[in-house]
Amino acid sequence: MMKQGLTLIVPVYNEISAIENSIIHLKAIKKNCKDFNLEIILVNDGSTDGTEKILQGVANDKDLKIMHHSKNRGYGAALKTGIRAAKHDFIAITDADATYPDERIPEFFKDVITNDLDMLVGARIGESVNIPLIRKFPKWVINQLANYMVGTNIPDLNSGMRIMKKSVVEKFMKILPEGFSFTSTITIAMLANDYQVKYVPIDYHQRKGKSKIRPFYDTLNFVRLIVRTVMFFDPLKVFLPLSLPLLLCGVAMVLIEGILYRNINTVSVLITLSGLNILTVGMLAEMIAHKE
Repeated sequence: MMKQGLTLIVPVYNEISAIENSIIHLKAIKKNCKDFNLEIILVNDGSTDGTEKILQGVANDKDLKIMHHSKNRGYGAALKTGIRAAKHDFIAITDADATYPDERIPEFFKDVITNDLDMLVGARIGESVNIPLIRKFPKWVINQLANYMVGTNIPDLNSGMRIMKKSVVEKFMKILPEGFSFTSTITIAMLANDYQVKYVPIDYHQRKGKSKIRPFYDTLNFVRLIVRTVMFFDPLKVFLPLSLPLLLCGVAMVLIEGILYRNINTVSVLITLSGLNILTVGMLAEMIAHKE
């Protein structure tokens, strides 16, 4: 019987302080994989701090596959490059900064195979989680929005440690962004389409080197992409909260003015029509989204 296979993709961008130890750790994991074949792909995303030189030094290592972007294209772009090059049917992703417990990848893969999961996410809700304070509140806000949009509790929306079926990820490649929102988008896309997703608590270590996350800009970008992704699959989740307050307020104003004053104000009619128009657009979008 042919062994199952897993491709582990590691995006790398300016990780000079962590990359050597990460490579040693990943090679040790591969060496201990007896039950399945593990392919490791490191994608250098245009590093400028000496990381590229280190990766070039291990280019002939039979345990690793090194790929390069000539310029920095983004976290999601690096993952896409790795996914397209992956030779196995399952994809694992992790970071190059030693923050995730990569030694648990074999355990997670066994869980995916045993339970026929489409995606397993390492949720950063373990006993030791070191998320910078400046990122905790934006992360909470984004999670609450995503929970509402998909109608289920998401323990960790954008964890960078997960295992996914390659065939499922490929279905959404056109809408997956080039930046950090790749993980948030694939999470929402799978949940919105009823794929089998499991969350497993993990620890999250303090990173080595400087974080690439920009709290304010990336938070706004995450929100925009969450809304955009839900628009693809469940548009009414976006349009209903916008239309119903206007519609109810407008109808109430029309009734009050008509009954009490026998005169309906133009503003009341405009508010009612605005709510009705937004609702109509939402219903049309819903029909298009669910069209076979």
